[in-house]
Amino acid sequence: MSLWAAGTPLLSLGAEPAAATPPTEAAAVAEAGKHEEHGLPPGSPRLGRDGSSFVTSSMVVTWTVGLGLILFARYATRKMALAPSGAQNFLEWLVESLYEFLEGIIGADLVKRTFWFFATVFIFILFTNWFGLLPGIGTIGWGKTGEHGFEVATPLLRGGNADLNMTLAMSMIFFACWIVWAIQCVGVKGVFLDLFGPKGDTTGLLKALMILVFFLVGFLEVLSIMFRPISLSFRLYGNIFAGENMLESMARLVPGFGWLLPVPFYFMELLVGVVQALVFMLLTAVFTMLICRHEEEPGGAAH
Repeated sequence: MSLWAAGTPLLSLGAEPAAATPPTEAAAVAEAGKHEEHGLPPGSPRLGRDGSSFVTSSMVVTWTVGLGLILFARYATRKMALAPSGAQNFLEWLVESLYEFLEGIIGADLVKRTFWFFATVFIFILFTNWFGLLPGIGTIGWGKTGEHGFEVATPLLRGGNADLNMTLAMSMIFFACWIVWAIQCVGVKGVFLDLFGPKGDTTGLLKALMILVFFLVGFLEVLSIMFRPISLSFRLYGNIFAGENMLESMARLVPGFGWLLPVPFYFMELLVGVVQALVFMLLTAVFTMLICRHEEEPGGAAH
């Protein structure tokens, strides 16, 4: 979080040198400058009064959400019934809906291999986004009492996907899975031909020219693939980070109405949480389909 403080110039053209600001006045100006700018810091703070712990507030949120999802899954499947109800019914509906949705996009064969990742990442991102909207997130932690009351400097909990480390970690895990799936589906030779091989049916000199062109284009494709984890991580991080800053700005906009102004934006952020989870899942699924596409059995559709 950037901090600014107003300074007093020591010299100016055509004027007498200004007197140095007394230490007490300079400290007061600096302290006032600190309170002028508010907002969520780009980096997740380390826990503890002095920030010496390796655990960050975003890590606590991800652990909490992960543990909560595991406990819910265990609770919903503790007594499986042929006619599901309650938690089991909700869990089965969620899994079946995601499976059918992905099957219609990437095909029946590929969804069997990759569904575990896409469903997990969608559910985890969704509930991590929603968890960050709960009351108390960002307002409980370590701080000090100032002119406007107690101010939290190191929150105990902070939106997990508002931390670039978290979104980049998920993107890199997908990138590793993408490489494995590509080799399993089409082999090393198939991956090479997909990237550098000529497309279309040509003959003679034109074929030789197309081989050279597609070989050079393949290097651009490799560069694009290498940037996919970066684009995935920054897209999710940027939207969630901006949403949390907007909620905080609305809470501070009009003194005395900080509890009312953010309410409409909370509903918008609930929708944004779903959309961003869906976008991350769909992009990773499409990237996988593009490299793992193959011809179905005779009479089927090509993926």
